[in-house]
Order: sequence, then structure tokens, then C-alpha cells
Amino acid sequence: MKAIFKKVAPYADDALNLPVGDVEASIPYYEKRFGFHVVSRQDSPHKSVVLARDDIQIGLAENGGDPSQEGCYFEVDDVERAYEEITGTPPSESDFRLDKHGDRTLKVFFQIAPDGLCYMIGEVMK
Repeated sequence: MKAIFKKVAPYADDALNLPVGDVEASIPYYEKRFGFHVVSRQDSPHKSVVLARDDIQIGLAENGGDPSQEGCYFEVDDVERAYEEITGTPPSESDFRLDKHGDRTLKVFFQIAPDGLCYMIGEVMK
């Protein structure tokens, strides 16, 4: 059973305009590792694609931005299942860290995509 991706929050302003150097080269990674599928494509004002999974969407765009300075936080229902799905290996406790955000504790891990974007994947702990 796969993890459910519940929410997305960009590190900057727009999860639908994440900068990449080559949209077409990036797509297979997101389909294979994250389980996204292509929803739409456009060539103007720059080449871009919208990818979806569960109830969330992200967009990759050849917009001239720096991918190493951008990414998103994905909230999932089961961070351990998400880890195994994305990395292809079973997790150990050392693969995660606990982060406090206000009154919430999140169990998280990070994944850097080949295009340079960084993702934090987490589950709100009860």
C-alpha cells in the first residue's frame, strides 16, 4: 500500500512553478519515485508541466530559477511508507528526524531530486 500525499507547501511562493533546467528530463523521476502523473503541459511563457498525485499538484518549469534554492514540503499519512516508496529501501529510525512546528511534531525525511529540488516529506505525529 502506498502513502497518501495530503498537502503540499512550497518553500517559496508557488508549488506550481518549481524551477528545473529541463522539464522533460525531470518528469520520469517524479513518475517513478514519487508516483506523480502528468496533468498538463505548456510551452508559454516557458516550458512547464503540472504533476499530480492523490490530492496534490506540483509544477516544474524552465523559468530560469535556481532549483537548489527551492522545493516543497509534502505532508503524508505514513512517512515510513513514503520513504520506502520514494527511496526503494526500507527505512530505519536514523533516516528520520523529529521537527517541531508550533504545537505540532513532524517525523520527516529529505529527498533531493536529480534536478536539484529538495523535498521534505513528513507526517504529523499524534
